[in-house]
Amino acid sequence: GVGSFGDAMGKLREYGLISVIHEIVDRGTPFLGICLGLQLLFESSQESEGVEGLGILKGQVLRLLHQDGLKIPHMGWNSLQFPKKSRLFQGIPEETYVYFVHSYYLSASDADVVAATASYGSTVFHAAVEQENLFACQFHPEKSSSAGLRILKNFASLDRRR
Repeated sequence: GVGSFGDAMGKLREYGLISVIHEIVDRGTPFLGICLGLQLLFESSQESEGVEGLGILKGQVLRLLHQDGLKIPHMGWNSLQFPKKSRLFQGIPEETYVYFVHSYYLSASDADVVAATASYGSTVFHAAVEQENLFACQFHPEKSSSAGLRILKNFASLDRRR
C-alpha cells in the first residue's frame, strides 16, 4: 500500500516480518506486492537513502522527475504495455488503463522480471514484475475497475500447491 520506503522497512524489521516474507517467497507460495509492496521487494529507493529493501529482486526505486505540465505524485489512469507473457495479466489487453498513485518508480536490473511497463510524461517505468511465484505492481488493482478485478482474480487463481 501507500507509505514511505524507509518507514515501511523499519516496521517490517520491528515486527519480524522480513524473514517471514523471504520464507513465503522461498517456499514458492504466490506473493503479491502492491505499490509500496512492489518497491520494498527491491534493493533500495531514492526515497530513503541508505535503507536496504528486501532485496528479493535486483533494482532500485527512483524519484519521478518533474516535467512541465505533470504533477507529482503521479495520480491517475495510465495504460499498460506487456513486454512478456504474464500469468497476472492473462486476459488483460495491451493498453488497458489502471490507476496509479506514486512519486517513485521501479527500475529493475533484470528486464526478464518486468511483466508490464507504463509511462508518465517522458518517463517509461516498470509497472509490474513477475518471477516464478512472486508478483508485484506499482499501480493499485483494487482501484482499477474491472481490469484490476481481473488481475486480482488471476492472482487468486494461481496454483498454491508449491
